[in-house]
This record gives sequence, structure tokens and C-alpha cells, in this order.
Amino acid sequence: MPPLAATSTVWVGFSGGCDSHVLLHLLSRLRQSQPFDLRAVYVNHGLSPKAAEWGEHCHAVCDALRVDFYYQQVDATPKAGESPEAAARHARYAAFTEMLQPGDYLCTAHHQDDQAETLLLQLLRGAGPKGLAGMPASSPLGKATQLRPLLGFSQAQLLEYAQQHKLNWIEDESNSDTGFNRNYLRHDVMPALRQRWPSADATIARSAANCAEAAQLLEVLASQDYQSVKSESSTELDVHKLLELDFARQKNLLRYWVRQAGMSLPSEIKLQHIISDVLHAAADKSPCVKWLGAEVRRFDGRVYLMEPMLDFDRAELLEWHDLDHPLQLPNEVMLVCQQSKKLPALSLKKLRTAKLEIRFRHGGEQIRLPGKQHHVELKKLFQQQGIPPWQRQRIPLLFANGELVHVAGICIAEGFNADLLNDAVVIKQIQTS
Repeated sequence: MPPLAATSTVWVGFSGGCDSHVLLHLLSRLRQSQPFDLRAVYVNHGLSPKAAEWGEHCHAVCDALRVDFYYQQVDATPKAGESPEAAARHARYAAFTEMLQPGDYLCTAHHQDDQAETLLLQLLRGAGPKGLAGMPASSPLGKATQLRPLLGFSQAQLLEYAQQHKLNWIEDESNSDTGFNRNYLRHDVMPALRQRWPSADATIARSAANCAEAAQLLEVLASQDYQSVKSESSTELDVHKLLELDFARQKNLLRYWVRQAGMSLPSEIKLQHIISDVLHAAADKSPCVKWLGAEVRRFDGRVYLMEPMLDFDRAELLEWHDLDHPLQLPNEVMLVCQQSKKLPALSLKKLRTAKLEIRFRHGGEQIRLPGKQHHVELKKLFQQQGIPPWQRQRIPLLFANGELVHVAGICIAEGFNADLLNDAVVIKQIQTS
């Protein structure tokens, strides 16, 4: 544990089980000699019919220890392709992150046995050094810090402590269900390993520490490669510079890039497809590789990382009757009309006297730019501006009396420019998802 001041707030992820009860009991005793604000939080995933009952038990334990108790109900419904265990974990940590304030600590009761099981699970999933590094003793969690102060102790030691202090804990019946991979390792695999190699848990934990060192070095290398390959935006990489790296460094950098964006990592197969289908695609192609919560695309010598784009009806036509109120579009974007502090800008006076419609590109649209005698095709304008193809059909087009007068964020048509600042407005897009 780091040094704690009287102003420190320490949260315990309290399930009511033996391990978290031991942790809470230890911290409540530590508080007697080293005062700090100790709180416990119970997260109800709704996965067990006994969850509410367990919450009451946790509340009673906290009252006995004079620890502030917090109860959180979460929705742990799995997303497509997500396991129930992963969904519960994500929901639990999302609740933790929302509750914690800057400088807070969240203590969880992970122990040496958990570390060994985690490494074996990652090994069986084909993880690299970062996955095999297991769980660190300390790591950032939102604006706070997560601590795992029991990693150096075995579950047997925690059980001995709990029995010695006559603690009363919950036995979750799901923990004995070997249909779950972790439980299978815990009940069927690890006992056999310990019988043959009594120090298996400590040895596996040492391997995890070695992998953590290797992962740290790979992270440093990826950071250096990223600085040389990144484009103007953090979500874009220069394909040609990326291809100058060898295959292993390409994969290392791509994983780093995705992690930095806070997105879920692609599988090894998806990573291979990113390299073969996206990085090595012909220059005139617009390939895309998708996985849970993310996708990678390529255009004009750059590779883009983004959240998956939802489909919407591009044929929909929306009338904008009142510029004083935002207009919600079907592609999770809201348009707002705001006063502009500089020119060029749209003329509010001219907009108010016209019938305004928002449409999306179908092909063949033209616009006459200021000072030009002839119209230019929108397709050519997008090409000149370097707009990626997947964005072109999502850009709102403002029509006044049936004529295209504004392409959001790109241009204004001849005759609709404001001459004075008190008549100048801009149309801004606000993401609503």
C-alpha cells in the first residue's frame, strides 16, 4: 500500500466473499493506526437471484466495521460476441470509474492464485507479453488508482486469516461451476499442478513479472514507432511509414495505437487482416476490418481507427423550420446554427427567407463556389478536400429553395455568404451518440 494521508479516500470492491472480506477487515484495522477515509462498494450485476441478499450482508458487515457502504446496480447484459463474465467485469469497472474521484484508490482482493489463473487463461488464449504480465499491483483506473495489495498472498493464507478472525463471508455458488474457464482452472487444473509443483503459484507469478518487464519494453518501442508513424490526428497513421517497419513492430504498434484510443484489442486473426487487407491494399481501394467496438479503414495513404459507423437512411429529407433550435439528424448528429465571430460565414438573413432542407449525398450534386462562374461537382470537391469516402455520404448538405448552398464544414455557395458579422452564422455538427 502507498502512504495514505488522512485525506485519502480508499474504496474496497466488496463482494462479500472471503477474499474481499479479508481485504476490508485488514484495511479497517490499518485505519486505526493510519487514519484515512475507508469506503466499500458492492456492485449488483443482477446475475444471481441472491444478489440483493448479498448486498444486505455486505451492508451489515460494513456497519459492524464502521465503514461507509455504497450499493451500485448495473446492467451486465453482454454485447454481441461478449461473454457474460466479460460483460459483468466491464459493467463493474464502469461503475467504479464513475464513482471514483481524482486521487482516490480502489482496492481489489486479487491474490496470488488469481494471478496464476489469469496468466494461464491468457496463455491459453494465445496472449503476448502484455497479456501474460497478469495483473499489476497498481494501475490507473480513470482518474483514480487501482491497488491489488493481496497479490503476494495465497488464497489459503487469506482463508486462514478469515478463520482466525472468525469472519462471516458469502459463498457464491457460481464459483464452483467448472463450466466457467477460471473455475475449471481453479478446481481441476491448479490442484494437480500444485501437487506436482508445490510452488506453482509463486513460480507462475514470477513469470508474470518477467512478462511485465518485456511488455514494458515493447510499450516503449511502440511509443517511439508511433511518434514516427502518426499523422496529424491521433486516429490516423501514415501507411507508407508503417510499412517500413518489420512485421513484428507493425503488430506491436497497431496494438499500442488501439489501446491508446481506449478501444478493445483486435484478435490475432483480425490483426493479420489489418496488415494484409488494409495496409497492403491497392491505393484505389477503401478496405475495412471490424471487431467489437472498433474498425480500421484506409484512404489516401492513411489508416484510420474509429468506432463502427451505424447505418442510417440517407434518403431521408429533413426540413429545418427554425434555426433557433437544433435539428437532430438520423446519423447521430445534431445541427446547430450559431453566430460567427469571423467571415466567411453564412448569411442568417438569407437563410431565414428560404425553405431549408437537409439532405445527404446520393451522387451528382453540384455547388457554385463564391467567385466562380460554373458549378463544381460535389464528388470533385470531396476529392480535392481529401474527404474519406465513408464520410462523404454522412456530411449534411444544406439546401435553400432546392439549391445546395452549404456543405457542412467545407464550403458555402455563391450568394449565401454574409457581408457583415452581425449577419454571420455557422452550422455546427454535434455528435449525440
